[in-house]
Amino acid sequence: MARMTAARAAVEILKREGVAHAFGVPGAAINPFYAALKAAGGIGHTLARHVEGASHMAEGYTRTAPGNIGVCIGTSGPAGTDMITGLYSATGDSVPILCITGQAPTSVIHKEDFQAVDIASIATPVTKMAVTVLEAAQVPGVFQQAFHLMRSARPGPVLIDLPVDVQLTEIEFDPQTYEPLPVYKPAATRPQIEKALALLNESERPLIVAGGGVINADACELLVEFAELAGVPVVPTLMGWGTLPDDHELNAGMVGLQTSHRYGNATFLESDFVLGIGNRWANRHTGRLDVYTAGRTFVHVDIEPTQIGRIFAPDYGIASDAKAALELFVEVGREMKAAGRLPDRSAWAEAAQHRKASLQRRTHFDDVPIKPQRVYEEMNKAFGPETRYVTTIGLSQIAGAQMLHVHRPRHWINCGQAGPLGWTVPAALGVAKADPGAQVVALSGDYDFQFMIEELAVGAQHRIPYVHVLVNNAYLGLIRQAQRAFDIDFQVNLEFENINSPELGVYGVDHVKVVEGLGCKAIRVTDPAGLGAAFEQAKKLAAEFQVPVVVEAVLERVTNISMSTTNDIGNVVEFEELATEPWHAPTSVKPLKV
Repeated sequence: MARMTAARAAVEILKREGVAHAFGVPGAAINPFYAALKAAGGIGHTLARHVEGASHMAEGYTRTAPGNIGVCIGTSGPAGTDMITGLYSATGDSVPILCITGQAPTSVIHKEDFQAVDIASIATPVTKMAVTVLEAAQVPGVFQQAFHLMRSARPGPVLIDLPVDVQLTEIEFDPQTYEPLPVYKPAATRPQIEKALALLNESERPLIVAGGGVINADACELLVEFAELAGVPVVPTLMGWGTLPDDHELNAGMVGLQTSHRYGNATFLESDFVLGIGNRWANRHTGRLDVYTAGRTFVHVDIEPTQIGRIFAPDYGIASDAKAALELFVEVGREMKAAGRLPDRSAWAEAAQHRKASLQRRTHFDDVPIKPQRVYEEMNKAFGPETRYVTTIGLSQIAGAQMLHVHRPRHWINCGQAGPLGWTVPAALGVAKADPGAQVVALSGDYDFQFMIEELAVGAQHRIPYVHVLVNNAYLGLIRQAQRAFDIDFQVNLEFENINSPELGVYGVDHVKVVEGLGCKAIRVTDPAGLGAAFEQAKKLAAEFQVPVVVEAVLERVTNISMSTTNDIGNVVEFEELATEPWHAPTSVKPLKV
């Protein structure tokens, strides 16, 4: 038998489980693991500036390609607590990441030793497993179980806490004979799929709601094949955006209170049957359940059995991995098609496309300061279907989801449930690290951008290029808009006159100076006519210098972005002018039909 430290055994398991890269910050209690990481070789490492940043880098890395599992590493105490936001974000969006923390020696864990905290108890609510390993011989089994859990059923994160003495203890372990545990995923049965299709056949105006579980299962091609076979329009959720291209003839648009399309909501409200696959009926998608469910039959397919009926009771539920279910949907659907048992849905699908061509929002404005809608219009022109967009929360994300176009899975990488400010910069770095040849474009408002701005230095140090579009109105825009219901505008204003940059007026932080100080490149745009050239220059600068490049668009101070104020998808308020002429929305998926 081979003899090695438990830390070295852990690193060898990471390699055999397919880990090629990790993100983290070393420290006293995790240094034995870092020593093993260096000695073993084979796993790259990116040094973060903040351990929360490392956890979000790991998230971005995982979300970029099927099979990826991002790893973040930190020392004891605050490093672990810093990771909690990343763990929460990952568990909410069913993203497997592995957080590894150091810990005080086992003999003093409960003696208030320096930076000793019960991180396993703190992390338990936001992980699939959180454990402090007290016996060195258990380290291989714990890591093996961690990967099994992260990949099985509903994917999610794990935290493993390693006391420093456990890391250093030698154990018997043979890496050559190590094998990952089989992954468990529930699978639909043929009778279940036949029943679901029978319910679909009874409807006249059916829709498919495609959630992030379809992307997690790498089942987007099957989803498109089934939709085309049945002729049923598809509503991608925010996490499922990219399951089929925005310009596909069966893409009906997104539905919801905020990140939705006018045509998507209109088509949904006309439907009488909804097949949800790999989705969780998130509240920003459904809004008021009485409005969302009225007059519709629901079939819900989800990998997590307890998710079925959690938000509302469907008419029929199937616990299944999306890929396993869709394979059967395609198989049975083909047989029914050949037997002439699938109704012609072409008139319904054409009606959805008619709404798509007629119910559009205006994006073309020439105002100075810039209206945000124009930024997304110019982004559509500058960045093609191969672009991987990365964003988290705020009016920037909401408007981006309403106006940008996504054509491929994993090309809208969004923190859906948690929505922590600061997520975008480190997540974009993780995405760019996972796919170095990709066109990665991040999108932030000024407050999200400022939360973890220090991580830009990681991109400069490690030569990780991407383009970051920063829309700056010196406001907490989404919170300000929400405060309208309380008739206040309180503690959301970020404006001040910067004594070092008086040319900014009241826009406060000089992002260009800060970004350049962190070793990156930045371009400020104040006129909408300059946006296109700035985006082209940013792409060139990123390629030349191999660093993040920020394009700051200085916006008008106040813009209210379309959303419901009554929690009702049938009552979305359009605060701005709508598109009434084709030139109002020149980059819309379909030319406007007046």
